[in-house]
Amino acid sequence: ELNLSNEEAAFRDEVRAFIAENYPAEMRVPNPETDLTKEQMLRRGPPRNRALTTDKPVRLEIRENTSEGRVKTAITEMFGIEHPIIQGGMHYVGFAELAAAVSNAGGLGVITGLTQRTPELLAKEIARCRDMTDKPFGVNLTFLPTFAAPPYPEYIAAIREGGVKIVETAGRSPEQYMPALKAGGIKVIHKCTSVRHSLKAEQIGCDAVSVDGFECGGHPGEDDMPNMILLPRAAEELKIPFVASGGMADARSLVAALAMGAAGMNMGTRFIATKEAPVHDNVKNALVKASELDTRLVM
Repeated sequence: ELNLSNEEAAFRDEVRAFIAENYPAEMRVPNPETDLTKEQMLRRGPPRNRALTTDKPVRLEIRENTSEGRVKTAITEMFGIEHPIIQGGMHYVGFAELAAAVSNAGGLGVITGLTQRTPELLAKEIARCRDMTDKPFGVNLTFLPTFAAPPYPEYIAAIREGGVKIVETAGRSPEQYMPALKAGGIKVIHKCTSVRHSLKAEQIGCDAVSVDGFECGGHPGEDDMPNMILLPRAAEELKIPFVASGGMADARSLVAALAMGAAGMNMGTRFIATKEAPVHDNVKNALVKASELDTRLVM
């Protein structure tokens, strides 16, 4: 029996009650007395400093006698990844090198499909990525409002033939292309900037959504809604899992996203400041040195 103070014992009991209430039997920590050591409970703090209630809990797997934890969420389970972190599609940044590096690190790397000017070039980029990693990776397809649309059916065919099972869609609704994607056994995560668009994505069969707050680089939507408001609202309305996007940059971002009901996070700009990103070092250094005052709204 562990030698616990009354406060520590109360915290242990709260953890047990939380697990019993929120997790089915097959997902529960097998033995809280051995998996949650006294030192681990002390690190996590007593009940007054730690909120354990949530409508959509994530699965936290504590490894015995270590401080190492793995967060398992609906997103890690759906995509077969180790960490609930997605590298969002970025034009002329999301090449095989970056996607493979993210996937090898346990996240979900994403190739930007339309950066490749033809479906044939996309097929080659997918093959290059597969040579660099044996982990899951995805392809981003942005559906643009244009008079001369890219050959989306051919791009989708290249994705299917390349064995890619995850597609991140953005821009206009992917509804027209869902049958072709689903026929290939592909999981679809659609980028949305509002709850109403997220619900539409859920309705048309998307497996997950990336909820993009006003902090998002690229298209922040038209509602000017920041993530502190948008994410909890999405958690209240959606039945499918979602990830947080916009302003996500580190472990604090991930913890905040999970606390607000997301099952992970989507990072874009942060991944530009990596050696695998094909961007000039001056840009990377500017990103690292930037303060909260250096964001510019250009459109």
